[in-house]
Amino acid sequence: MSSEERPALHSHTFRLSYGETDPAGILYYGTWFRRMESVLSEFMYLEGLRQDELKDRFGWWMVTRATECEYLIAVGLFDEIRLELRVGEIRTSAFVFEFRMIRVADGVLVGRASVTDVTVSPDGHPVRIPVEFRERLEEWARR
Repeated sequence: MSSEERPALHSHTFRLSYGETDPAGILYYGTWFRRMESVLSEFMYLEGLRQDELKDRFGWWMVTRATECEYLIAVGLFDEIRLELRVGEIRTSAFVFEFRMIRVADGVLVGRASVTDVTVSPDGHPVRIPVEFRERLEEWARR
């Protein structure tokens, strides 16, 4: 089963505001990245994994290595969007969070994105994903 076929791990529904659009009232492309980070931070927090505490609690932290976003359909001011989070590929020291953006009014997929994070040591060098965290990622990927 592909990650898009699995239920979302976490989602958040929001209405686009004036400050998230360009002068024509169409979503400013960078808005998705701020919204994706917010959904991911909330999910991690709810799972007991605050990003600001990872280094002190576990001796590692995660940094973003790459992002990708496809803008499938234009959305605009006051559109209500559901942003869904899933786990994608899990590698040796990197893992992918996948996002789907769905317009609530008609259920249309308006965008999809991925964020590749890397586990790093306190001094910022990539390290293997710690066993306990890998197990959580794998469990999340199976949900």
